[in-house]
Amino acid sequence: MNQVPPSISELTLAATPNAVAWARRHTVDILQRWRFPAEGIEVARLLVSELTTNAIKHAQPTETSATSAAGSPGVGTIALRLWPTDDGIVLAVSDPDLRPPTPRAQDSSATGGRGLVLVQTMANRWGYCPTQPHLGKIVWAEVPARPNAAFGEPAPGGRQAAPTLIGRVLTGLREL
Repeated sequence: MNQVPPSISELTLAATPNAVAWARRHTVDILQRWRFPAEGIEVARLLVSELTTNAIKHAQPTETSATSAAGSPGVGTIALRLWPTDDGIVLAVSDPDLRPPTPRAQDSSATGGRGLVLVQTMANRWGYCPTQPHLGKIVWAEVPARPNAAFGEPAPGGRQAAPTLIGRVLTGLREL
């Protein structure tokens, strides 16, 4: 009997710093089960890290909703969804913040703020949409099954990433 892979995978996480590691593990596990190519898994792993990190920053409850009945601050949640497409995989991470994601201007001396720039560079497409009926948004990225050779060749749409930047990113990701 053949088993058909599910059409979607969903994981809800507490919006805490360790959620990033769990999101990466889940993504790798699911994509390996779906027999996604290894080079695509590495890109998906990096992009899910970036999307999850951003979602955690924006999932913190507001002061009015942050206090539970016991008086302690609440913890927000985020959701990771994965689904295959004809050409790759879509990664989608939701958070309760209504503000749209905004890539920051590139500053070579900055220690952060490059997440969405990486998503723009490494994904075939990306975007966001509001969630319904609950307030918030979903930020998504489409990862190709077979990324261009080390991102040195222009991707669809003519984008090209600097090979040294991509190399540093992938090396840092492997060290996580």
